[in-house]
Amino acid sequence: MRLLDSRRALISCGIAALCTLTACAGYTPTPVADTAGLNTEPTVIDTATDTDTDTDTDTGPTATDTEPADAPTVQAVEDEPETGTRQTKWGPLSEADQELIKKVRLASLWEMPMAQDAIQRADSARVRQISKEIAAQHHVLDRQVRDLAAKLKVKLPVKPTDQQQDWMADISGRSGSAYDTTYVKWLRLAHGQIFTLIGTVRGTTQNTLVRRFSEQANAAVLNHQRLLESTGLTTPESFPTPST
Repeated sequence: MRLLDSRRALISCGIAALCTLTACAGYTPTPVADTAGLNTEPTVIDTATDTDTDTDTDTGPTATDTEPADAPTVQAVEDEPETGTRQTKWGPLSEADQELIKKVRLASLWEMPMAQDAIQRADSARVRQISKEIAAQHHVLDRQVRDLAAKLKVKLPVKPTDQQQDWMADISGRSGSAYDTTYVKWLRLAHGQIFTLIGTVRGTTQNTLVRRFSEQANAAVLNHQRLLESTGLTTPESFPTPST
């Protein structure tokens, strides 16, 4: 009886062990290396190779960053027409109007520094005296012409013409009474030349700003001619050649 019971117990243990092995054989554990696929952290983008231009590394605003799409285009003064008549809010601006504005500016570019030079170098006290008045009045006239040109968008010259530079060199290269007579000769000649243009523009311009300016220029140039003639140094060479 004991032997039979021992066999039964042994068989039971064997069956239990076999079931345990069979159950274990059906389970396959997940490899440790696959756990990276379960990462819930957001992917980090390498910005060093990001080619998008809208990044934090922008070096500064561009034209499109600071101007609205419908912003008006600002036209440079250089692009404005320099010849022909064009309309302005003060009336038509003719070629003659523009020529007067430019030539008054040119006059100041060489006559003002030469008058200032004559204040120091002229031999005659009278020449030195009138030069002070001419220099001061050209200073005012030049400010007026620059203001006018800015309003009417007329490009002004920035240096004297070749002929004016020749006059300046001729005056500067002399001394004593020769300096005085040469200075008076060229300034009187230049004032006589522009005086004709001033009269033409004053009589023909339809631009109210230019009309007013032509009167200011007329008063200044006429006064300068009188001052130069008051020195007693004017000669036939100091006047424009009479028209035939």
